[in-house]
Amino acid sequence: MKKRCPWVNLKNPLYIEYHDNEWGRPVHDDRHLFEMMVLEGAQAGLSWETVLKKRAHYKKCFANFDPKKVANFSTEKIENLLKDPGLIRNRLKINSAVSNASCFLEVQKEFDSFDSYLWGFMNGKPLFTKDLKTWKDYPTDTDLSKKISKDLKKRGFSFVGSTIIYAYMQAVGLMNDHSVDCYLYGKKIRSLSRKA
Repeated sequence: MKKRCPWVNLKNPLYIEYHDNEWGRPVHDDRHLFEMMVLEGAQAGLSWETVLKKRAHYKKCFANFDPKKVANFSTEKIENLLKDPGLIRNRLKINSAVSNASCFLEVQKEFDSFDSYLWGFMNGKPLFTKDLKTWKDYPTDTDLSKKISKDLKKRGFSFVGSTIIYAYMQAVGLMNDHSVDCYLYGKKIRSLSRKA
């Protein structure tokens, strides 16, 4: 049996699939980068497992994570989302997803893509964290996540605190944080290419 990171619930095939084929893989697709921003913001204060279970419904309700469409959600649409039991019905989080879509579009205009902006903090290369063995070894934020968080807030984004951004960095492969006994530890992980 393959050894995996200590945070993976081995009883949940969805979680195993996410860990094995997505988490920590460099993402360069803007729509996927926006999707993970929405989902990481929705996850704040909850388990990632909760969000994974709702992910397909989020995709449907949030226009396949098209930031142009989400930025144009009407007040009526937002109110309907808040009544949807398939979503995390938190007004601040849903409003944040919509307003962040507008900010996301502004970053795309300035940098040609959100990908260029985000990976610019990394000089185009993911960072590798060594010596992660147990839950306790994982940082909740870093100087770099604080720097990215600060810049995003300056640009008008919300639900982008340094802890959320560190989780985001792990999710989209800016950080390779597989634990030392995980079968993916130390391996050069290919970029995740996914068609929207």
